[in-house]
Amino acid sequence: MNTIKFLKSKLGYGIGAVGLDLSYGMFYSFLAQYLTNVLKLKPGFLLVLTPIARLWDGINDPMMGTIVDNTNTKMGKYRPWILRGSILNAIVLILLFSNPFKLGGVALCAYIAIMYVGWGMTNTLADIPYWSMVPSFTSDPNERSLISTLARTFSGLGQGIVSLGAPLLMAAVSRTPSVDPETGESTMVFDERSFFICAVVCAVCLVFFSSLSVATTKETRTTKAAEKFSFKKAIQIIKSNDQRLVFMLFAMISNAGWYLTSGVAAYYFDVVVGDPKKQSMFSTFQAVGSVVGLLLLPFLQKYMSKRRAYQVSLLLAALGYAGISVGAFANNLMVMNVSYLLCSIGMAAMFIAQTVFLADVVDYGEFKMGFRAESITFSMKGFLQKMAYTLQTIILFASLGLSKYDGELHAQNPDSAKLAITLMLCVIPTVLFLISLVIFTKKFKLHGDFMDEVTSYVTENRKKRELVAE
Repeated sequence: MNTIKFLKSKLGYGIGAVGLDLSYGMFYSFLAQYLTNVLKLKPGFLLVLTPIARLWDGINDPMMGTIVDNTNTKMGKYRPWILRGSILNAIVLILLFSNPFKLGGVALCAYIAIMYVGWGMTNTLADIPYWSMVPSFTSDPNERSLISTLARTFSGLGQGIVSLGAPLLMAAVSRTPSVDPETGESTMVFDERSFFICAVVCAVCLVFFSSLSVATTKETRTTKAAEKFSFKKAIQIIKSNDQRLVFMLFAMISNAGWYLTSGVAAYYFDVVVGDPKKQSMFSTFQAVGSVVGLLLLPFLQKYMSKRRAYQVSLLLAALGYAGISVGAFANNLMVMNVSYLLCSIGMAAMFIAQTVFLADVVDYGEFKMGFRAESITFSMKGFLQKMAYTLQTIILFASLGLSKYDGELHAQNPDSAKLAITLMLCVIPTVLFLISLVIFTKKFKLHGDFMDEVTSYVTENRKKRELVAE
């Protein structure tokens, strides 16, 4: 297939990832700081909220995946849900970063709990069908890698916009100064107004890019599932594919390390560095690394197997985190920035490979069980991200509570809080990445001759179905 023609045909698909990751970025990187610093919610409440929300996701995500598999409309089975989910997710995002009824106490906790769970549900409505389209385009591993790289490129763009632009935008519109009692210097801290305006911008962009993606993407190779939704059937599908469970484990652990850095960075530059705007430079190196990382995986795969390339990606990320640790404890921001560049190169390549691996898991499911379940399998992608975020928040809020962190003190927080934030930024993620690498190496078997056998089986099945359809 002509690469240029192939890329043009999938540009519309990739654009949708920009909007989805703008919403992701606000939720994963800035929600914790908004809840603790602006709404003054206790870490203990947040520590309980996230696991409860994940229990519901465990029911909701596979249910949504099966509903998508059974959808059959003139627009297809994926695009209607992408559009509906994006609009609803944008509305909930704005409500989550606001307190329109000026609630307090138990009422505020209830409101945040509803909006928190609502964000997860509406995100599922858009995210599962979006990424479920990857294996439907083609069964060719190289073409899948190309599609995944393209989508991840736009995804990285969305992440970059949030990580670079949000701190600058929020500092610019903030009306709340923080004065250092020793130097007398004043810096603008993120207040309620700044979080709300940034959330509105992200919500509008989410709807725009998702609508553009839906309008320009043509669904291919979709078939209507024969069975209606069944919790029992969904659970059987999930349990019967052992490689799906292995994938969930190693991907969740590595993703949690990345989310921990993203979520703690705002705290680090506010509390340890004392200047929230400097987070933008840190994020700039991350954005550059993410772009380079998108090119790394295809380059590595020219000289080594997909499995080996993924291992190299994880090692690069772990090495980068080790460098961030050195820079953090030496109070050297330049070392931290350069190390974050290296870390982000490995991370971007890792995310692309994970998307391709998940498509391989779909094929393995067909090979083992005799039928495909794209959306149920890809519902696990969204679920693992939420589980990774849950692991992140457990570590984050537990550490903030134990270290005596106070959202009103900013740079005047005790040394115990500064140490905890530093450890969460770089040391703990290093450990998580190494654990993920060990699990992947020892337990994930979709590679080499066995994966070639799976791909051959799936290709032959697809040809048979197309002959029957004709």
